[in-house]
Amino acid sequence: MADVELILLQRVEKLGQMGDIVKVRPGFARNYLLPQKKALRASKDNLVRFEQQRAQLEAQNLRRREEAERVAERVAGLSVVIIRQAGDSGSLYGSVSARDISEATVAAGLTITRQQVLLEHPIKMLGLTSVRVALHPEVAIPVIVNVARSQEEAERQARGERVGAEGEVGDATLDTATVFEPGAAPEQPAV
Repeated sequence: MADVELILLQRVEKLGQMGDIVKVRPGFARNYLLPQKKALRASKDNLVRFEQQRAQLEAQNLRRREEAERVAERVAGLSVVIIRQAGDSGSLYGSVSARDISEATVAAGLTITRQQVLLEHPIKMLGLTSVRVALHPEVAIPVIVNVARSQEEAERQARGERVGAEGEVGDATLDTATVFEPGAAPEQPAV
């Protein structure tokens, strides 16, 4: 199927800036760009209409971007804690998704949707992970996601301590002299 020409009404990451005429696959246009009102079909009538509204659209975009930048300054260094069950090796039973992160950030005071969480892949291990949150197509902030088994473990991870199978076993190395009574050490077989 032939690509569809569209006029972008706002910046779209990895595609173009506002006012650019781009060619995209029909499914991307039909299922994402057009319903989200991020683009218009590039017909003569729409080109004329866009040029008439261009100044107004740019002013609205600038206002939204400035607001997003103010919010980004206010919540810089935001860190959220997500409590999950995990195995001894630190791997989660399930994963942490964009929805979980958006719910945790809303509880921390930043109202975002799961579509704004730019998660490369689901989080499947305990620990600290940096995730990008897009407040505006041109403004993204890093949010630290602290995935732990309990609140105490999350606090230890935040301080930089290693938690998990490696961190807990470090103090468990035993010496045979401290375990057995003197003279009761197991006999070594004769060679």
